[in-house]
Amino acid sequence: MSSVTTSGATRSTFSFARIWDQFGMLVVFAVLFIGCVIFVPNFASFVNMKGLGLAISMSGMVACGMLFCLASGDFDLSVASVIACAGVTTAVVINLSESLWLGIAAGLLLGALSGLVNGFVIARLKINALITTLATMQIVRGLAYIISDGKAVGIEDERFFTLGYANWFGLPAPIWLTVACLVVFGLLHKQNHLWP
Repeated sequence: MSSVTTSGATRSTFSFARIWDQFGMLVVFAVLFIGCVIFVPNFASFVNMKGLGLAISMSGMVACGMLFCLASGDFDLSVASVIACAGVTTAVVINLSESLWLGIAAGLLLGALSGLVNGFVIARLKINALITTLATMQIVRGLAYIISDGKAVGIEDERFFTLGYANWFGLPAPIWLTVACLVVFGLLHKQNHLWP
């Protein structure tokens, strides 16, 4: 009888630990969210929810890529610098070429190349992710300074801001793009057996 009770307690503890390990952050988020809804006036209003969604849209898209780094046991210190450099590159190319899509392609290409270099150095050359991404961070910072000539760069083409200002089905476009990224990267993570 004692052994059965002990076994049941162990199984219960194991199940709780496993559930907490998988859904702990979600539970904490839910508690904080409910607390804010109860105690913060107008927190759950549509306008505030839309503003919060827009505010975290860029971070949400970046987090999708970071998911794969963390799932593989590594991390990337160069993310913020790559984003800044890609933005500067996009602005400069748009202003020089007067082509919106060429500028966007240039920014995306720079980001993709940075990720490719990081991945190759870490996975193939077996250099520590901390050292590699720290070096990449400094390199792209310098590259952004060179590309911009050390000056603030603005974009004169109003079409560039159309997507950011657009509303689809009552919500800003960046929110929908973030949701799409979360769905796509979530499916990729679920289907890829290299990560848990």
